Amino acid sequence: MNLKTLMVVLGTISSLSVAGVGSAQAADAQRVRGTVVSFEPSLLTVKTRQGDTSAIKLNADWKISGVANASVKDIKQGDFLGIASVSKADGGSGALEVVVFPAALKGTGEGDRPWDLQPNSRMTNGTVADVTDVSGRAVTLTYDNGQTKKISIPDNTPVVTFAPATPTDLKPGATVFVTAQRASNGTLSSSRVVVGNNGVVPPM
Repeated sequence: MNLKTLMVVLGTISSLSVAGVGSAQAADAQRVRGTVVSFEPSLLTVKTRQGDTSAIKLNADWKISGVANASVKDIKQGDFLGIASVSKADGGSGALEVVVFPAALKGTGEGDRPWDLQPNSRMTNGTVADVTDVSGRAVTLTYDNGQTKKISIPDNTPVVTFAPATPTDLKPGATVFVTAQRASNGTLSSSRVVVGNNGVVPPM
């Protein structure tokens, strides 16, 4: 990856993390998950997972990134992760997906907050303090000045990191994750798109 491409990817990740996974949850923010219906230079139309269609205006400075597979076995102490999880019957938390952030973005969006991947899910961004392999892999994340949360990661959990992508990846049928803002008139706009490419889809 050349330096220019790396900076574009890091810029996309940073803006995504602050607006989409960060602690500031704007009242008009909306996460759109679905597949591309059509793409024009300033308009992305998405068929959402609920079955309706959303037209998203892309701002002049919009950026795009893809995702690449990562391995849960490579997660180690000191890594910075974003994990969507749900509570388990035993009182613990089980991961729905894991995003491994580049070292340069450690600390971005740190905290624990409600998420909408599944009902009653939460997103936790934190630093790995401990990794255990008893009855499956689990990590303990630290965040917000010493708070901790232990999350088990089932073997089939999607684990990804961010990767380069281009607007040409926004082909009909491609899977996307978009953090958008809804205006008072109901229109959606966004400065960032995460697209599935090279056979990997955004699990967020």
